Amino acid sequence: MNVRILFATTMLAGGLATATMAQEATSIGEVVVTAQKRAENVQEVPISMEVVSAQTIEDFHSDTFRQLSVPNVNVGNIGGNDVIYIRGFGSPSQNYSFDQAVSLYVDGVYAGRSRQFMAPFFDLQRVEVLRGPQGALFGKNTAAGAISIISAMPTREFEGSVTGVYNFDEKGPGAWGYVSGPITDSLGIRLAAKLLDKDGYVENLGQNGRDEVTNKQALVRGILRYEPNDVFDYTGKVEYSQAIQLGNATVAGPVTGGQQPKLTRFTTDGPLGEAGFDTFSWNVAGTGNLQVGDLTLVSVSGFSWFKAKHVNDFDQTNPAGGVFPHTVSNNYPERFQQWSQEFRLQSPGGERLDWIVGAYYDNQQYMVDQYNHYGIAGLGQFTMYSHFKQQAESWSVFGQGTFNVSEELRLLGSLRYSHTSKRGDFTTKSLRGPFPFRPITSARDNISEGNVDPSITVQYDVAPRIMVYATYGQGSKSGGFVSNTYGTTNATFTFKPEKSENFEAGVKSTLADGRLVLNAAVYKTSFEDLQVSTYNSNVQSYIVGNAAEASSTGIEGSAVWNPIRNLTVTANGAYQDVKYDDYPGAQCLATQPISECNPTVPASVAANNLKGYPLPNISKWSGTLRVQYVAELPNGLNLTTMLAANGRSKHFNSDDQSIEYGLQEGYTKLDGRIELAPADGPWHVALVGTNLTDEITTSGSFRLPAPIAPVTRALYWVEPGRNVAIEAGVKF
Repeated sequence: MNVRILFATTMLAGGLATATMAQEATSIGEVVVTAQKRAENVQEVPISMEVVSAQTIEDFHSDTFRQLSVPNVNVGNIGGNDVIYIRGFGSPSQNYSFDQAVSLYVDGVYAGRSRQFMAPFFDLQRVEVLRGPQGALFGKNTAAGAISIISAMPTREFEGSVTGVYNFDEKGPGAWGYVSGPITDSLGIRLAAKLLDKDGYVENLGQNGRDEVTNKQALVRGILRYEPNDVFDYTGKVEYSQAIQLGNATVAGPVTGGQQPKLTRFTTDGPLGEAGFDTFSWNVAGTGNLQVGDLTLVSVSGFSWFKAKHVNDFDQTNPAGGVFPHTVSNNYPERFQQWSQEFRLQSPGGERLDWIVGAYYDNQQYMVDQYNHYGIAGLGQFTMYSHFKQQAESWSVFGQGTFNVSEELRLLGSLRYSHTSKRGDFTTKSLRGPFPFRPITSARDNISEGNVDPSITVQYDVAPRIMVYATYGQGSKSGGFVSNTYGTTNATFTFKPEKSENFEAGVKSTLADGRLVLNAAVYKTSFEDLQVSTYNSNVQSYIVGNAAEASSTGIEGSAVWNPIRNLTVTANGAYQDVKYDDYPGAQCLATQPISECNPTVPASVAANNLKGYPLPNISKWSGTLRVQYVAELPNGLNLTTMLAANGRSKHFNSDDQSIEYGLQEGYTKLDGRIELAPADGPWHVALVGTNLTDEITTSGSFRLPAPIAPVTRALYWVEPGRNVAIEAGVKF
């Protein structure tokens, strides 16, 4: 099922709904967001954004960003790190020390590394996805966009819930729940926990048919809210998470004939340990609000720590009559620590001039080791080791003002200055070898840089509940160091910051007596000194640096429609055209003829320019459709039926953009849910299915060359197939 069928289904759903318009319809409720650090109706915020409710996330058991399903937002994975792309831009996963171009904020605290929050979609209010540079109020490395996750808060009345689920295809249970309520008149508490124990979806024939990747998660979160009066309140949060996964989702395939992923692999435990992921993290946050006359002083404090280990054993395939020696594996132990502090002072709102000013500081320490083992026929066994550590410090000052020219016209301006200092050290050595293909090197450097990110927006209400806007903004992401590429020297150790600018115009409208919401935006986003990491199979290494220029042009639209009572149709779609505008000295692409770029000739590579070529991991089309109908049954019962589809068009997910093994064809995945519950909702039972058509897709690919492998082959990071689960829950 391809992405064109998804858009056809959207039209069909709209037609069926129109045919039954005679029934009474209800208006769509207001969605409140804090994208501009104030509580506002999303329809009044001049930003192209999507809001994913907690209920939407829970309906289909979304555990990771790959299940978020927002158009023009996708997640790539090579080497085990999830990387978020918005409008075609993100920081590749292969260089572990990259700051991300799409920043994650959890309850206002910056999280630049995916392992800080291994289970972010749990017991939430909502997720806000902001497309395009967010240079002022979300100013820490938001060159491409930002994602803000808001946890559920303590309630004024005692309540709680427990939900259990059993997964039939991934074979395992899960449970989550919370209790919330007042301790005293001024102190409230919320305690939440989640446990997950699922088998995987890839059968490892070298591990007695073990299903991989198994997924064991435990998460506990406690939130206290102290509100003694109308002048002061403080909310503190402590969260611990543990994620243990056995096995890898990498499978082998041929290097010709297109992608041919399968759900079987063959590996045995190698000299670097059992394949899988272990991650342990602590996150602490505190937010205080103090009224100072008519003004509000806001303090957001954060501490984040994680320890992780990631072992890859690449699929060797199961040979006839024997077992290949364990030839390729790697191991990446990581440690990370961050503390941050932000202060904001803001006006009360609703005045001629509304404003926010603030300052931010954070301090980070990061370390990653790299172990690579190779067993090469005729040459022997080799183990390489590298050690990278980085200390980083950043601070910024920022401000945003809204001048209300009239009731209909508003002018917004913002400015942020950020300063970043980093110190990095990189060393390598041979533990078993010496390895004949990579030299022993070391590197050390310091960087100190400043960036200014302005924005200006014009916002106008052309009619009641119809708003148009136009904006120009800039974003930036700090430079850094190469953390895990053998052969790195002082000359190749440091890469420059990247900068972006965005032109955008949009409309947000609420029509048909509140039963129809239609939003759309057009944009052009350009990057300068785009940070890249590409795999060069000829030297079996990742090349990290800066591309000169790249741009993305596109359109995004969304609709929510309540055509009749109890029926809701939600549709989102996007088109983007993303390409390099100038990229001299780029690695050769598989689609380039030898006469244009010869990967074995350094002079040919140095002269190569990818101007006009697309970026990897980018689909031109993407979209989602969700239809929900609640049937009212006798005895006060409701039967809720949901069908959701998400799809994207074809895209390259290998760095060399190979048509043979690096092109993921377009697809549409279908999810479904049927739920029975009383109208007042104290309990429910549901049957949940994800990827019902069992589309087998990949999130990344590359070519593992000889002699590193006995036979040159493609490797894919394969995504889950169909999963059906039974769910039951109670509320009290």
